[in-house]
This record gives sequence, structure tokens and C-alpha cells, in this order.
Amino acid sequence: MNEPRPVAVDHDGLRHVALDWGGTGEPLLLLHPNGLCAGFFDPLARRLTDLYRVVGIDLRGHGGSEPPPTRAGLQYVPMAGDVVAVLDALGIGEFSAVGESLGGGVGAVVDRLSPGRLRRLVLCEGIAFDSHAFPQGHVPGEGGSGNYMAELARARRAVWPDRHSVRDRYASRAPFDVVAPEALDAYLRWGFFDRADGQVELACAPETEASIFEVTSESGGAAVAFDHLAMMRGRVSVFHGDTSYLPKPWFQAQADAVGAQLHTIPGGHFFLQEDTARGEAIVRTALGR
Repeated sequence: MNEPRPVAVDHDGLRHVALDWGGTGEPLLLLHPNGLCAGFFDPLARRLTDLYRVVGIDLRGHGGSEPPPTRAGLQYVPMAGDVVAVLDALGIGEFSAVGESLGGGVGAVVDRLSPGRLRRLVLCEGIAFDSHAFPQGHVPGEGGSGNYMAELARARRAVWPDRHSVRDRYASRAPFDVVAPEALDAYLRWGFFDRADGQVELACAPETEASIFEVTSESGGAAVAFDHLAMMRGRVSVFHGDTSYLPKPWFQAQADAVGAQLHTIPGGHFFLQEDTARGEAIVRTALGR
């Protein structure tokens, strides 16, 4: 059932990987959260190929895509540039997009870099915020001092005996304890690679994930995406989860910037993967299909 075709594209000195689920309708781009991968969308993507040609892209340093040699390469503009390069290589002109968390912010910058192609963007807890949301580089609502999410990412275990061990651990802890089993299985499939010693390892290195959390609060991060939202009025839907750890006013500011209603969905930061059928309904309704 719509097994995705892997696609590799070279750009900016790096190898970038995409998953193409096929379909003959309007191209639909899926952009994933920090630390995850395009494969995280697999259960949802398979449900959408009746009306869309569905493509997910591993952002640099995630999934099968190579990380940049420097921290500056993890800013939103170079990440969005990779996305444009992959779309060009696939011959995709006009498209719509679903951007979740980091992917939402990157999606807005894709529109800035390649104007006139993005018909509609669905922001699901997209990381696109005014610089005032990050006083002194801190991330409010995430606890601790400094960038708490970066601290958590650096402490993440990278190597595991096998995927069964990872699943047992992840399924009992936030945020994956509320994610649909099929979505977690998809992440385990594409978000880890097999090592020569028989173990498995995170495809997105903890240091890469942590650095992106830090870059998000800097001038090359979420503020770049937020500054462009006003140019996308009438083309963006904004969603957030009612139990998300991120502050609701951040998403209200997005909705205000694009002149849209803020939609509140039961669930947390990954509400799109908590119920695959509901996620499908959200995307279809937001895109008007």
C-alpha cells in the first residue's frame, strides 16, 4: 500500500533524501519535526495519495539526509534551500505543504525562497515565532534555565540493541506514549539506521537535534519564518494542541500574522500523529480537499 520510493538529491555539498509515496493529484509536501524524519508521516501519507502526490523530505541532519559541517548550516534558510532543491529535482512546481514543529518554520521560509509555488501551508505547532518569544535566548514554557530542549536532546541515548528495545522505552514515555503505534513504528523504521555491529542508532544525532533547538531561538531560526508569515496571508492554517508544552500565545501570534483563526486540537505537540484518521481529516479540511 503506497510503499514510498526513496529519492536522493545532492545540494549544497550534502546528500538529501526524500520519500515519495506517489499519487497523481496536487503535490503535497510533508516537513517533519526536529529530531524525527519524513518517515514519521508514513501512516498519514498513505491515506492521502488518493488526492495528492505525497512527498516527505528529511531535513538536513535527519533521516537519510547528511548533516552540515557547521552549526550555521542548521539555520532555517539553508534547510529551506535544500527543500527547494529537492522539489526542483522532482519536477514539482506548485504544491501545498504540511509543516509540523520545525517543519512548519522551514515551510514558511521555503515560500520566501521560492515565491509563487506554495498554494497553502498547514502549520501544526509550527516553530515560527517573533524574536520576543525568546528573551535572552531562553525558551519559555520548557522549564529549566537556558535551552532546556537542547539539554534534553544532548542527553538522548543514540545507540540501542535493536528497534524492539527502543520501542519498549519510547512507548512508555512522553511524547511518544500518546503517539499512535503505527506512527511510532514508522519513526523506528526510518529514524534509526542499522549499525555494522548489529545495533541501531538514531539517524539524527543528539548534537544535531540540540543545535537546532539552540539555533531556533537565534536570528537565523524561528524569527526568520515568523517575519515571512505576513506575506502569506490567506494561505496558511494554524493548529496547536491543547496540552502542548508550548505557549498558546505563540500560535495565536501566527494566526494573527496570517489573518486566520487559530484551531485548537485535543492533544500535545505531536497531535497530528496521535490519531492517524483525525490527522487525515485535519489535513484534508485545511487544504480544502
